[in-house]
Amino acid sequence: MLTVKELSAWLNIKPSTLYLWVSENKIPCRRIHGLVRFEPEAIQAWLHGFENSHGKPFILPTRLDTRDVEQLIEAAKSEVYTRGGETITPSPRTKEEQHGAR
Repeated sequence: MLTVKELSAWLNIKPSTLYLWVSENKIPCRRIHGLVRFEPEAIQAWLHGFENSHGKPFILPTRLDTRDVEQLIEAAKSEVYTRGGETITPSPRTKEEQHGAR
C-alpha cells in the first residue's frame, strides 16, 4: 500500500491534490482507521484509464526516476490540454485579477 506522500512523489503532484481527489472519489483508495492508502494495482488500472493521444497508457514507475516522472507529467499535460483533440485554453485572467491586487 502506498501513502499519500509516496504517490504524490510518483505523480509529482501535491499531497493536498491527492486528498482533494480522495474526497471527491476521483482516485481509488482505501481508508484504514482514518489513514488514506493506495493499492499500486488499483492506481495502475486507474492510470490506464487515461490514455494519451498516442494510445500509450500511463505507467506508474516501479521506482522513482526523474525521467519517468517527467514523461508521466508530459503525458498528463497532453491529456488535459488536448483532450479529444481540442485545445483547452486557461482563463486569461491572472490570480491578481481574480482576487484583486494586494
